[in-house]
Amino acid sequence: MKAWVLHNINELRLETVGDPAIKDDEVLVAVKAAGICGSDIPRVFYTGTYSYPLIPGHEFSGVVAAVGKDVDSEWNGQRVGVFPLIPCCSCGPCQNKQYEMCRKYSYLGSRRNGGFAEYVAVPAWNLIKLPDNVDYAEAAMMEPMSVAVHAMRKIAPSESERIAICGLGTIGLFLLMFLLESGKKNILAIGNKEFQKQMAVKMGLPEECYCDSRKQDADKWLMEKTNGSGVDVFFECVGKNETLKQAVALTGAAGRIMLVGNPASDMTLEKEIYWKILRNQLTVMGTWNSSFTHSQEDDWHYVLEQLEKRRIKPAEFITHRFPLEELDKGLEIMRDKKEDYGKVMGMVL
Repeated sequence: MKAWVLHNINELRLETVGDPAIKDDEVLVAVKAAGICGSDIPRVFYTGTYSYPLIPGHEFSGVVAAVGKDVDSEWNGQRVGVFPLIPCCSCGPCQNKQYEMCRKYSYLGSRRNGGFAEYVAVPAWNLIKLPDNVDYAEAAMMEPMSVAVHAMRKIAPSESERIAICGLGTIGLFLLMFLLESGKKNILAIGNKEFQKQMAVKMGLPEECYCDSRKQDADKWLMEKTNGSGVDVFFECVGKNETLKQAVALTGAAGRIMLVGNPASDMTLEKEIYWKILRNQLTVMGTWNSSFTHSQEDDWHYVLEQLEKRRIKPAEFITHRFPLEELDKGLEIMRDKKEDYGKVMGMVL
């Protein structure tokens, strides 16, 4: 099969390799769509991964091409989405079905081979069946959408609360999409790209509720919008010291902060910021990944229901589509930021 193989930092090559061998509890997924995650950029170009060689890619979907001997044959030929975290199923969080917090997990695309290939070996446990009206590109975005939903549901803002989202990358835009779909109206969004503004307005955010931090003082803008009192709920979707500081400064008394963005570097708290957390009695929460329990109540089934009922339109986020052989072009666009992009998708044609 063809696959993008990472041999070391900044050594990603398209190669012909053997098809994956599947274990008894696994299936062979023929990949139909694979999205590039922001975390793939440092993994490929700057920081590397846990072992080499490795096929990256954890946002993908496809069709089951073969099943292991312990897997129900009904999976054969099934269109599927894939939860990329492989839990140990024995640690404390796993025993509580909090698989996203597994202490000894593996992960498709970072700890074992993932979706930047024609085929992937996937545990049957990690599959979710796709309805006929959900296409492969939409299903490949279920992972980042579920991450956004996880953050939203963990902090559970009410319809009357004032909400801020700082950082409108993929997760931030998906978060805005699900907040709007769930009926939230009092939303203020801070971004830094024209594409982000266009998408936010297209989804239904009033233009006056969007702040371009390149052109405006976001702190001043938000405090003016809230009459100086700050917001009730602040989603920090960037992962930098300055935006963490903004979150604390712009959240009102007894407010809640949800930290969503992966840290770009070491994070530190200045004394002034720490005092604001104390004196405003803020609740600061962290979130990572998403819930997948095979229950209709988990984040993945929540997303799937919105897709099936056509309540959301994530395909509008896709700005670039490349065949598998040209996936490196998408990685370079995201690395170099030479042009605006939303979701960059690789398709196996």
